[in-house]
Amino acid sequence: MRSITQNIYSVIAVLAFAGLLTSCEKYLDVSPTDQVSDNNAWQTTGNADLFLNDIYGALSGSFTTNDPDESFSDNTMRGSSSGYSFTAYAKSSYTPGSVRDDWTTNYTKIRKCNLFIEKITASTLTDTWKKMRIAEARFLRAYFYQILWTRYGGVPIITEVLNRGEQGDEIFRERSTSDETFKFIADECAAIAADLPLTPDKGRASKGAALTLKGWCELFQASPLKNPSNDKSRWAAAAATNKQVMDLNKYSLFPDLESLFYEENNHNVEVIFDKAYLGGTTLGSSREGLHGAWIVGGTQRAWSAPNPTQEIVDSYFMANGLPITDPASGYDPQNPYLNREKRFYQSIVYDGSKWLGYEMETWIGSGSRNTLDLSSANEATNTGYYLRKGLNPKYEFASGDQRLSSASFIIFRYAEVLLSYAEAKNEESGPDETVYTAVNKVRERSGLPALKTGLTQDQMRAFIQQERRVELAFEEKRWTDLLRLKMAETKLNGAFHAMKITKEGGKKVYAVIEAPNGGRLFSANKNYLLPIPQVVMDKNAKLVQNPNY
Repeated sequence: MRSITQNIYSVIAVLAFAGLLTSCEKYLDVSPTDQVSDNNAWQTTGNADLFLNDIYGALSGSFTTNDPDESFSDNTMRGSSSGYSFTAYAKSSYTPGSVRDDWTTNYTKIRKCNLFIEKITASTLTDTWKKMRIAEARFLRAYFYQILWTRYGGVPIITEVLNRGEQGDEIFRERSTSDETFKFIADECAAIAADLPLTPDKGRASKGAALTLKGWCELFQASPLKNPSNDKSRWAAAAATNKQVMDLNKYSLFPDLESLFYEENNHNVEVIFDKAYLGGTTLGSSREGLHGAWIVGGTQRAWSAPNPTQEIVDSYFMANGLPITDPASGYDPQNPYLNREKRFYQSIVYDGSKWLGYEMETWIGSGSRNTLDLSSANEATNTGYYLRKGLNPKYEFASGDQRLSSASFIIFRYAEVLLSYAEAKNEESGPDETVYTAVNKVRERSGLPALKTGLTQDQMRAFIQQERRVELAFEEKRWTDLLRLKMAETKLNGAFHAMKITKEGGKKVYAVIEAPNGGRLFSANKNYLLPIPQVVMDKNAKLVQNPNY
């Protein structure tokens, strides 16, 4: 069997064919019945796989954008006065008429899943193959519904192919409730888990992926945003599902966090589900050219689009495992980068650090083009930091959207499962031995000591939240965590911060300041959900807009 990455070559070779398959798939458009898709796309497993691979290829990833979702959180901010995360989201200025249309994008993908399921169900292909591939399509559909649910709340649940020419206005559906939408996703994942292999072709959905998606949605459903009464049974369900993934004995922590994300380690023992890229083609990844440090060795190497904030830098533990706020940690505000944990050095380019063999300087008066940009006038850092995590040095030579790397975007990995289990179990019944074990496994990989015993539930919660933020930093997890934990109204209001470094008497002096363009606004009465785009509302009179938009 061929992996998703191998099949990318086939997709490139049949773009005209794929265009015919997808041109009629716009949300709620009439689907012609005389296209090549109806004539022979469903007669062989090879042709049918091309259609399904196109859906896999539509999975969202952050490696071809200079405005990743991480910049909707407090972990990074735009390095320039542009990008949707800065111009709209940071200011809470988006409206139904201006919001980014993730609704139509994901319903287009869902329609493709529905079409695949319908056509394969009716085909004469072998039952074994049909069962597995239909389960994959249902997984992808559930994943796309998860994106809609976490961003908009309850949405219309559509599981058939709609055709306005035949059905008229019946294609327009009311929104299901948030609970109904969650139940659909969770039930789908539970139903298909047994039909998916434990070890699939690389890049395809597996039993572990289905259970992990279910466990993530259960964690979201158990969190304060969706669970204001703190129903313990919701936390128990999330803990149980994540424990199921752990009990598969399929996954483990990759030994080196720094190289875990490199293309040579695609699909390693920690990866549960990922999105494939193919370097050297239009389907390649541009993470290094878009997200890396601006000037290295006097040469522009990247666009430095997301700048890590002082807030995420302060979240990294000290090497002794303590937060910098702990008086026993040994943290020195005038030597802030000394004796920090390994993940800090693997993730952040900071003043005085080495990157690509060159010392990086951001201090005021250094003469470096990377000097902290107090006016937000160029691509130099607005925070005093650049991103390092996941960037492969061999591709740090050409800035922009170069599409050079084949590194996969990891959607789910085992460390997240361990931390999700620990969080849910702690909330259900407190910090028992299994909670300590799960958290300590993640910490041990990065050389941190085990948590001290005897922590209260509140103390353990604080450690888990900080550990999750650090371990999953820059992996498109923080924004949804802020939403589900109802922390966005605090963390995304006010201002992000930067490190301003000057020299006095030949000695560096460190001062935390408000970052240029660091102001943030989040309205708790509406911004925990996005508004449904007005173009969608105008088409479907049965939809009710989210509150206060």
